[in-house]
Amino acid sequence: MKDGFRQRLRAGEKLIGTMVTVTSAMVAEVLSGIGFDWLFIDGEHGPLETAELQAIMQAVGDDIACLVRVPALSEIPIKKTLDLGATGIIVPQVNTAEEAATVVQFSRYAPQGSRGVGLARANGYGSKFQEYMASANDDVVVVVQAEHALAVENIESIVQVAGVDAVLIGPYDLSASLGRMGQLDDPVVVEAIEHVTQTCRAAAMPLGMFGFSADAVRPYVDKGYNLIVVGVDTTLLSAAAGQMLGELRERG
Repeated sequence: MKDGFRQRLRAGEKLIGTMVTVTSAMVAEVLSGIGFDWLFIDGEHGPLETAELQAIMQAVGDDIACLVRVPALSEIPIKKTLDLGATGIIVPQVNTAEEAATVVQFSRYAPQGSRGVGLARANGYGSKFQEYMASANDDVVVVVQAEHALAVENIESIVQVAGVDAVLIGPYDLSASLGRMGQLDDPVVVEAIEHVTQTCRAAAMPLGMFGFSADAVRPYVDKGYNLIVVGVDTTLLSAAAGQMLGELRERG
């Protein structure tokens, strides 16, 4: 259930999700019934636009929390995404405390922020307007991504920004920014991730990590990361189909 997701996240509860990238709302609906705690809906990469995002959230309803990665740190996509009824947002390439503060500002209604007010799915198209307005600032989840060398340099100030609920490391973009594209075991990349880890721990800031498999994210779960993204809808489909086909081929 999506209710109380922000409180569960900030309390350090292990929350396991998977990434949704395809435009078919049925895929998200299937994944929502498996037992994940949340879905990472990727509006940054791939074809998902506003209408598809809304269809996905309509398909899963209140069964599961949906955090949507917006395309960029910009007021309009953040406002639109939250108006669709997303549990929260994930913002890529947040590299400074000032940028993190801007994310929070766009995500909160006045006086805590400057989020625009309108009738939308999040407030029942107006039928639950007062109820939503009274709870949104307490319930909407704000996750910033640390996925660049600059974010690593500024992580001490980023974690001090009030209203940021978690830092999600983007290991592949981070490795690219460090000149080690995809080399997640390179000492430079490992050191950068460890610096973010220790800084967030010291600030009691929840940490998130993405990986393509359980083995990839398990070391971070063991380190106390609690916002876990494992697998992508397309790769899960192809891997399962490939394994099934391979088993049949082998048996002739």
